[in-house]
Amino acid sequence: MPLDISEKQAIASWNEFVENIRKQTAISANETESQQRERIAHLEANPEEWFKYYFPQYCYAAPAPFHIAATKRVLSHPEWYEVRAWSRELAKSTRSMMEVLYLILTKQKRYVLLISNSGDNAERLLAPYKGNLEGNLRIINDYGIQELPGSWTNGEFITRKGAAFRSLGAGQSPRGTRNEEARPDVLLFDDIDTDEECRNPDIINKKWRWIEDAAMATRSISVNTLILFLGNLIAEDCCVQRARQYAKHVDIINIRDEFGDPTWAKNTNDHIDTVLSNISYASQQKEYFNNPLSDGLVFKDITWGKVPPLEQFPFLVSYSDPSPSNKDQVKSKGQNSFKSVVLLGKLGLKYYVINAFLAQVTNDTFVDWIYAMDNYVQKKTTLFNYIENNTLQDPFYQQVFLPLFFKKAQATRVMVGILPDERKKPDKYTRIEGTLQPYNNMGLLIFNEAERSNPHMQRLEAQFKSVSPQCKFMDGPDATEGGVFIINSKESERATASIAGSPKYKNPKRF
Repeated sequence: MPLDISEKQAIASWNEFVENIRKQTAISANETESQQRERIAHLEANPEEWFKYYFPQYCYAAPAPFHIAATKRVLSHPEWYEVRAWSRELAKSTRSMMEVLYLILTKQKRYVLLISNSGDNAERLLAPYKGNLEGNLRIINDYGIQELPGSWTNGEFITRKGAAFRSLGAGQSPRGTRNEEARPDVLLFDDIDTDEECRNPDIINKKWRWIEDAAMATRSISVNTLILFLGNLIAEDCCVQRARQYAKHVDIINIRDEFGDPTWAKNTNDHIDTVLSNISYASQQKEYFNNPLSDGLVFKDITWGKVPPLEQFPFLVSYSDPSPSNKDQVKSKGQNSFKSVVLLGKLGLKYYVINAFLAQVTNDTFVDWIYAMDNYVQKKTTLFNYIENNTLQDPFYQQVFLPLFFKKAQATRVMVGILPDERKKPDKYTRIEGTLQPYNNMGLLIFNEAERSNPHMQRLEAQFKSVSPQCKFMDGPDATEGGVFIINSKESERATASIAGSPKYKNPKRF
């Protein structure tokens, strides 16, 4: 039966893909058998060199420390269960493929079951495995011809050495998945979640039951098995999130670390900025920072409006939150809280969010923000600077912040007066909801329209819209609540002082 146009195009595309692999994996014709054996032994003893030799097309950039650490974990534990919640552009699928092929070609594993959100996607993700086994000249030269005629299809194939590969879409039946007597000893879940499915808890429940009851059951109890989940944390409830409960190791790596630096040197800050500037803050957080921002239950809309001249405010409050609590200190790398500095004022009944800094930055930058906010006001009115200093943050305030703050004062010859907010705060969500939601609902919480293009203000808006009891990042709204609390407290103090200082009322009937 003749092939149609789409089939011909698919074959041509595949042939081109394999041919490119051949071109990039040229071998030396002058090597003796003894030299070859020594080289192979050296490479197998040094996996990073093995990857670079056999996959030069993928190893064009030096690996990051987290890549190297991940490979050491996988290769040193025959029985292993790991979740890799790595950002986009951090090569989670590629690194895992090189590790799996290393285990297959060195005969440590025998049967790979690659599972994705659909059969087509699983087949697409399995294609680089098949392409390299079929056309990688360095693999063929050192480990022999891999392609086995009659058992070499896109979704399922077996090598001449008896290693099997099969792709499977979520929900498809994996029963009877065997390679002769062998069951899968590599279960690779790659891109298992979809945005649409994560909006429906029933679908996630059904898929997870399938993963546990069907996919996981394909393994042999008596054979060491590698289980890898690869994927971003794209929702508060998704399969990758659920896998975290059972994994022996959870690796959460974002495009930038907690100090704002690229986690992989291949991706420069300029490149990252360019990519992030083209998508919304919510998309940035989900795809590159493993921080899914679902629609919150509290702040569905934010009011943007014109802020009166600063001179008209009786006083302003700059509230700073360093957010390095003891609990934050033990979070996984890349999951640290956001530092924030929020400038607020009140006129009449309206609270104005005039400006903000909100990001994951170093302590030095945090101190710079406080000075920048003071300079923003330029003594147009009285400015009160407060910094959160509860019991969890007291070591930071005394040991880290004050020395940096005084160092900044010495360098600039300017001392910005700052007061610690030492109140014992109730639950963060409860405070934000109880204090700010009523003002926001009545249109009395106004974000500065003139700062709408400010990325820090955009982050603040996004964090407000994601506020919920389960939300991980509410540092911007938390600092805003702190500022509003200070404003209300000072207004109350002034009102009390005004009453206490007024002339006493004299009853004329006393005379």
